[in-house]
Parts: sequence; structure tokens; C-alpha cells
Amino acid sequence: MTITGKKQLSGSISIAGMKNAATPILAATLLVGDEVRVHNVPDITDVRKLLELLESLGVAVQHEGDSLVLSAAHIDPTALDQQKVKSMRSSVLLIGPLLARFGELTIPEPGGCNIGNRSLDAHIAVVEQFGGKVKKDGEMYSFTMKRPSSGTIILPEFSVTATENAVMAAVLAKGETNILQAAAEPHVQDLCNFLNACGARIRGIGTHELSVEGVKKLHGAEYAIIPDTIEVGTFAVLGALLAKKLELSPVIPEHMTAVLYKLHTLGVPFTLKGNRMTIQSGGDLSSFKVWTGPYPGFPTDLQAPFGVLATQAQGLSLIHDPMYEGRFGYAAELRKMGARVIQADPHRLLIEGKTELFGTHIKSLDLRAGITLLIASLLAEGESVIEESEIIGRGYSNIAERLRAIGADITEDNQ
Repeated sequence: MTITGKKQLSGSISIAGMKNAATPILAATLLVGDEVRVHNVPDITDVRKLLELLESLGVAVQHEGDSLVLSAAHIDPTALDQQKVKSMRSSVLLIGPLLARFGELTIPEPGGCNIGNRSLDAHIAVVEQFGGKVKKDGEMYSFTMKRPSSGTIILPEFSVTATENAVMAAVLAKGETNILQAAAEPHVQDLCNFLNACGARIRGIGTHELSVEGVKKLHGAEYAIIPDTIEVGTFAVLGALLAKKLELSPVIPEHMTAVLYKLHTLGVPFTLKGNRMTIQSGGDLSSFKVWTGPYPGFPTDLQAPFGVLATQAQGLSLIHDPMYEGRFGYAAELRKMGARVIQADPHRLLIEGKTELFGTHIKSLDLRAGITLLIASLLAEGESVIEESEIIGRGYSNIAERLRAIGADITEDNQ
């Protein structure tokens, strides 16, 4: 991908359905024997790969624009494409529904972005607390669990995907399951709301304690995925740096209070009206501190784009991400572009601004680093070439086309 920077942007961007809500909701369709219709599904690589995994199990999938019709009436867990499991982290979301439905599953270590250690420990803890057993042989995990035993599940950490697996296992358990220290992110809420639409009985949605009353079976439903808060935050950073006026919609402000507050304290000019956000550049940006944390804290997926924002803020900014030790790979790439960045340790980054960025050859590294370096390239003087830019497509659909529509100068390698 080749980018010529310093182009002023203007226009509107439609926010796609949330990546991190789409993957668990699509995995949850494995629990439903009837037909399910899901709207606002983002057309991204991670979703396409997960659909291929579902189809390898025997799920019937029909595409209708940004909607999908899925039927998991006749599926075979032994037919799971193990190689595809290794290619994406979201495949970990198959553990809960397949165990709940069939009682056993063999799966390799899921793959995905190289952003640090992402063990299965929290997922194993969930299975064992449900009365299941886990054996590891090399890279293969064998899970066995008869109909989950209800009771109390205490998550060892605020893990989003482990919470989602626990919920998906609990909806068909006999009796009531209480899930403590549950993640409460908007995409976890969306999964719970989807399951309730299918006949589940989940209470405490949006809190760190979920109560799930098991049901014998789920029924079909029609459901729309929430807009992607990470897209909103990403494009808000872009607008704050380069836009004469940029409109983003639909936006659910209550899903991103920490991000909106940080933009406000930085001095970024933006307004909210209904489900529409308008943002522009031109404000004098103040240095800042960001600590990522479980919702409603600042999301880890947005600390990298805010790293670019820090290069244009006056003074010394600190970004602290305690969750992953490999999330700061983009720092070295920003230094190539002229940014003054010091990685204090695997979890803390110091960025001194305001600095001019210059185009050069850089590498995507991972999904969030990739979109961050794309923003930096749009801001930089001259031309930048981003290698392995296809990684960005894991979470942002048609990104080059969408940005060209608001004035960006981007050429893709295949053009």
C-alpha cells in the first residue's frame, strides 16, 4: 500500500458492524438448531475466516449484502478445519458452543496477531469449573464436558473471550450459572443480547457478574450487530489530525465514554448529536496519559492510534498497556518516520511531541499497528509504503476505498 500524506480530509464515514461482536455472535449460532439471520456483519478477513470454519463444520451460510442467514442444524465437530483454527485467534470462541452442544472437542492452539502471550489458561479454567476436563498433547487440546454443571464460575481475569465462552456454555446448562469477574465490554453485551433474542436467559448484562438460567434449547432469531467502537475511535483520531470536517455514524456514545473523555481532555474539537459524531482538526493538542483496562476503561485496541495522536500533542505523553507485552511494535516504525518514541518496558511507551512525520517504508506487524501506521502515513510529509498492509483488512473493511472517498491518496498493491 502506497500513501501520499498531508491531504486534508473531509466527508463522512459509515461505521461498520463491530468485529469483536461479530465473531462471538457467529460462533454462538452453533448453539441454535434453527435458522438465524444476522445483520450489519462487517466484511473483514476475520469474519470470512470464521465463516469458513463454520462451513467446515457443516453450517449453511447465505450472504445477503451485509446480512447473513446461518443454519447449524446439521454439523459435525470432527470435521473442523484444524489448519484454519491455527490461522485466527477468534477460533477460540468455538470451544464454548461446541462443548455445550456435543460434550467433546479437539482443537489446536488458535493462531492470530503477534501481540504477545495469549494463553488458553482462562478458557481451560472455565471448562474445568463447569466440570469438564482438558488434556494437552503437543499443540492439540482435547476438551470433554458433559452437559455443563451450573454453579459459580470465577474467571481468573477479565478475559473477553473466556467470558464469552463461559456464557455460551452456560446457556444450555441445567440450572443457574453465576459468572463472576466477567468482562463487560460492549461486544460481550452484544453477544448476551443476541443469545437472549434466541431464547437464553442472561441477566446482569453490562456488569462484571452475569447470571445465566439454562434453557433446554435456543430458537432462531433476527439480530443486528452494534457499530464498531474501535472504528469510531480510529477514525476520530484520523479526523483530529487531518479533517476539515469528518462525520461518523452510527455511533453509540455510551459504549465509548473513556475514549470520548480522553479526546475532550486532549483538546480535540468534536460534537455528538444523536448517533452522529462530527470531528475536525485544528485544536492545540495537550500531552496525555493513557492506561488501558477492562471496560469501561480505555480499550487496548485504541492505544496504538492514540500513539500517533501523541506525536502531535505538545509535551511528553505516556501510554501504558498492561494487557499485552507485544502491542508496541508500531513504536519502532513510528521512529523511522521521525517520531520521538521511547519504549520504557514491554508495557509503557513515552512519546514526545509535537514532531513532524516523514514518509518511508514501514511494516504493518499486526492489525492495530497496521491501521496506526496508515494514519501516520496520511499525516506524514511525502510518500509512505506499508508492507503487509493486508493485515489491516482483518478488522477494517475496504479501508483504502473508504479513505479515498474522504480525500486520502492511497494506492493498493494490486492496482
